[in-house]
Amino acid sequence: MGYARPRPKRLAEKLLQIRNALGLSQTDLWRRLGVEDEISHKLISKYELDQNEPPLKVLLQYARVAGVHTEALIDDNLDLPYKLPGDVRHEEIKRKYIPRGKKR
Repeated sequence: MGYARPRPKRLAEKLLQIRNALGLSQTDLWRRLGVEDEISHKLISKYELDQNEPPLKVLLQYARVAGVHTEALIDDNLDLPYKLPGDVRHEEIKRKYIPRGKKR
């Protein structure tokens, strides 16, 4: 038996932020994501309420629609850009570099 992987704590909040920033209803977002054949539009609400976690393909579509890196959705330490959709080509993710083998 394995261990459950940790879930991003802020994912639901970020998904709701994307929809609100784009001014879309849940059904409109579902269509914009282009996942009509893969998930029910009712799952958008469950994602935003943190009742379900979207599959990777749906997360990728969220990132594309929002113009952000998927890392910005998944990493709880990163915030979404103030203005959405963002421009993923110019977005810079700042991280502290820690060489391998060295302790913090």
